[in-house]
Amino acid sequence: MIKFKSLALGIYQTNCYIVYDEKTKETAVIDPGGDFPAIKSYIEANGLNIKYIIITHAHGDHIGALKELKEYSRALVCIHREDSEMLKSKTMNFSGMLGGAAIEMTADKYLEDGEVLELGDTKLNIIHTPGHSRGGISIYCDKVLFSGDTLFKNSVGRTDLYGGSMTELVSSIREKLFTLPDDTMVYPGHGPSTALLHEKQENSFV
Repeated sequence: MIKFKSLALGIYQTNCYIVYDEKTKETAVIDPGGDFPAIKSYIEANGLNIKYIIITHAHGDHIGALKELKEYSRALVCIHREDSEMLKSKTMNFSGMLGGAAIEMTADKYLEDGEVLELGDTKLNIIHTPGHSRGGISIYCDKVLFSGDTLFKNSVGRTDLYGGSMTELVSSIREKLFTLPDDTMVYPGHGPSTALLHEKQENSFV
């Protein structure tokens, strides 16, 4: 059973997910959007060892604490290749214009569709879900889906920013996310969690 903690961070209340393996304490931090002390406090209180920092996409509200977390943990910063240029550019990722520090970083590892990252016995399946951005990803494990800004409760991510495409977004959701088990729980980049079956039946955007 996957273990994780959700923290709403930064002025945009971005959902950061701290996912860990109970036995080994190996950990992945998904989307450190801000408030580094809150992340650090949870990590240290639970004796966790950060192995990966996974960025679902490179917009500034999802990377606000990335620099501090990287310096603290020395963990591998992981992102899909299609968003790597955005991560390197404060202009493209809008960091510094969103009330926080300007962030420009080079990833340590480029994620591919279908890749599996292991935290002890916990396996994180990477799903490339472009549409909100070219390199947007979702992460699936044990009927839990971390959907970034691809799929929200009763909504979807915006597509009017660099690399966005509503056609691609709808295709990603229908062809890659809606094929997952109906009883999958969805944990998005912002807002409350939802059930995948609910979104298949009620989400008017797809």
